[in-house]
Amino acid sequence: MPEGQPSFRIGQGYDIHRLVMGRPLVLAGVTLPWDLGLDGHSDGDSICHALTDALLGAAGMGDIGQHFPSSDDRWKDASSLELLAEVAGRVRRAGFAIGNVDVTVVLEVPRLSAYRDAMIEKLAGAIGVGADAVGLKAKTTDGLGPEGAGEAISAFAVALVTSPA
Repeated sequence: MPEGQPSFRIGQGYDIHRLVMGRPLVLAGVTLPWDLGLDGHSDGDSICHALTDALLGAAGMGDIGQHFPSSDDRWKDASSLELLAEVAGRVRRAGFAIGNVDVTVVLEVPRLSAYRDAMIEKLAGAIGVGADAVGLKAKTTDGLGPEGAGEAISAFAVALVTSPA
């Protein structure tokens, strides 16, 4: 890297949670009207979990389980959006700036198009970037796998961070 140029780092994250009765469905910090929710120690928000891991990976700071272990009752039913915001702050305090992020959520139902803008705004607010720096796509598996069977929702995320030269 030429002297005086910022250092670019990329992180990747993945998460999957089973859909269960009796829990609200929270994705990207938005509670959706659905009869099933994501099982997890926190609120199970697969999008936030994948993005949290992507940011931590880009900064070389481990993974979500190291920072918020499921063995710790402090994180029971925690808002994953708040955990994401906490990690974004930690990444910044470590000397990194968040450039942009991109998330793909994989599910058959419910359809997310009506909630996409609200989800992007929530994610952007949590990590302290403009909405134009947050990509969010929803994909189906055409009935394949646990997502296609309506049993789970998964998400993949990438994050770009920079550090000063």
